[in-house]
Amino acid sequence: MRKFVMSLVMVLFMAGLVLAVEVTVLKYDSTKKEVTVMEGEKEKTYKITDDTKVVLTDKDGNTKDGKLESLTRRLENLDKAKGKVKLDITAKGSEITEVKMRGGRKKN
Repeated sequence: MRKFVMSLVMVLFMAGLVLAVEVTVLKYDSTKKEVTVMEGEKEKTYKITDDTKVVLTDKDGNTKDGKLESLTRRLENLDKAKGKVKLDITAKGSEITEVKMRGGRKKN
């Protein structure tokens, strides 16, 4: 019984380390590779690393792997869509481990 309870506690602890949330991007600093986002009612700053995984999702919900360059390009061109860019991020501490974003071109 103790082993079961301890394993359950450890699973819950590990689930608490990695958080997945939908955020609105406020600003991006390309020199530091830091993204400031609105998470609920709070502003938070996360760091993008070379290990950050990018996943593109189309309107039908199909996913495919994306490139980190496509994410940084979208974040650098944030002036036109300030406060409208929404991303699903998975963060571990202050680093983003995975980003899910809508991508691809619209089909005619």
